[in-house]
Amino acid sequence: MGIALFRVDERLIHGQVTVAWGNELSLDRYLVVDDRLPQEDFERELFGLGVPSDASAEFVSVEDARGLLPRWTASEESAVLLTRDLDHMVRLARGGALAGLSVNLGGIHHRPGRDRVLPYLFLDSDDRQRIRALEAEGVTVTAQDLPGARATPGRKLVDD
Repeated sequence: MGIALFRVDERLIHGQVTVAWGNELSLDRYLVVDDRLPQEDFERELFGLGVPSDASAEFVSVEDARGLLPRWTASEESAVLLTRDLDHMVRLARGGALAGLSVNLGGIHHRPGRDRVLPYLFLDSDDRQRIRALEAEGVTVTAQDLPGARATPGRKLVDD
């Protein structure tokens, strides 16, 4: 099984991920890659409340995740790997670590300077640059909020 889904979603662990994607992919683990959360006990506990009782969650930094990727991808458990932003995913993908894999953009929300690309996806020029960087690392990027929704190719997200 390994990692069934690589996803960028600002909300990390929440209902859309645990119910929609979790049921579709029969997820056993939620792997959160974030440089701040491993040191934030209270926030980890809050996110942990959203994890189904038959699954587990792990919170690791980008550096640690890069070392754990081979073990995670070879695991018999089905997992989703989540980052809260494109920056974390790009740093994880550097050096071809995610080459040949797909990254799903599922929830990057509005803030000043971001333009609406899809109802659940708002991007600024830095975000578009990071999508291009992922593609340059050999990663296929798509946007898809729910399993049954049509995926939008990354190229359509960055073409101006």
